[in-house]
Amino acid sequence: MDKEFAFDSDGLHRAVELMGRDFSRAERLDLPTELPPFGIGSSAALTALAPSILGGAARLGEATSFAHMDPPTPWVTWAMTLWNASLNQNLLHPATSPVARQMEERVVAWLAPFFGMNGGHMTPGSTVANLTALWAARECAGVTEVVASAGAHLSIAKAAHILGLRYLSVPTDANGSMDAGQLPADLRKSALVLTAGATSTGAIDPLDLACRAAWTHVDAAWAGPLRLSKFAQLLAGIESADSVAVSAHKWLFQPKESALVLFKDTEKAHAAVSFGGAYLATPNVGVLGSHGAAATALLATLLAWGREGVAQRIEHCMDLARRLSDFVAADERLALYAEPQTGIVVWRPGDANLFDQVMHQLPVGSTSTTSIGGVKWFRNVAANPSADIDQLITIIRNVLPERAQ
Repeated sequence: MDKEFAFDSDGLHRAVELMGRDFSRAERLDLPTELPPFGIGSSAALTALAPSILGGAARLGEATSFAHMDPPTPWVTWAMTLWNASLNQNLLHPATSPVARQMEERVVAWLAPFFGMNGGHMTPGSTVANLTALWAARECAGVTEVVASAGAHLSIAKAAHILGLRYLSVPTDANGSMDAGQLPADLRKSALVLTAGATSTGAIDPLDLACRAAWTHVDAAWAGPLRLSKFAQLLAGIESADSVAVSAHKWLFQPKESALVLFKDTEKAHAAVSFGGAYLATPNVGVLGSHGAAATALLATLLAWGREGVAQRIEHCMDLARRLSDFVAADERLALYAEPQTGIVVWRPGDANLFDQVMHQLPVGSTSTTSIGGVKWFRNVAANPSADIDQLITIIRNVLPERAQ
């Protein structure tokens, strides 16, 4: 047997040991420009790559990491990812994933009811989930156009283009939500996409618009997991949609790539987006062919934490965002875009000339930027339960000029 395919306790322990070391000041590997003719061996490769992979990555669990929708991941998902890589299950075939397929079905069955859906399947991200939902809308409801707000994720326009559907963008209001008064009167041939947690602002579109169109899809990639928390009512109305997308690799704290597309009538939707093949024992559902066992990490997390554990971490993140927005609103040197709806705080200095100066003094990974109506804003995203919001507030306060006397 080729030893490279056998269990190597020493090698795997070495990999774990390297994960716990500080490589922040280590020299990065200068990789050759061409494929080496001879290998250096697996153990040597681990040692050589650790400073670059482990030392050069963004640290999403740091105290000042508060900039993006990408969260740190719990250690149980690291273990599941290791197991998945060792087994290489392919969910395209029941024979190559007898247990992993059942685990995906169970995860979907656990989560779908929170959104008023009765099933669905996993995808690598909400870009694919949105494409799948709009594909089902075209096949099941005969839609010819997609209507979404100006704050919708770019994947919505991309999906419409791929599917050959007309795309209509609706203006947003002062809070970044869809302006319902700007909707077309006739939506009988439309797939209406409502965003629950806009990427720039975290805004939620009016979910009571569901059922007004031939098909309603809610892109809840960011804010969807609020349905498991005490903030569930922020997404009231989502249960009336025909389909919902949720990114587990955002507020369910999963490794990339992990998301779900959920349907009100899963049997009909899946039938519309399924293809058979002579080599397949069961029809291939959705956009993907071969795909891995991402559900095992999500199932392990949900089993380890339960609903209460998930809710506690999301609610803590929401509190961190509230504390930051309260600080911004109370400081006359700063301007708050709007009261945060879903853990995203958008703000800027009152003096626009200070924007770049402030940005350069904030810790790397603490704050991102966005442009709204041609105006630059800072953006903080509460995806890291380990963030030290007091430390971040102190830093922001210190980089601002003194208040006028």
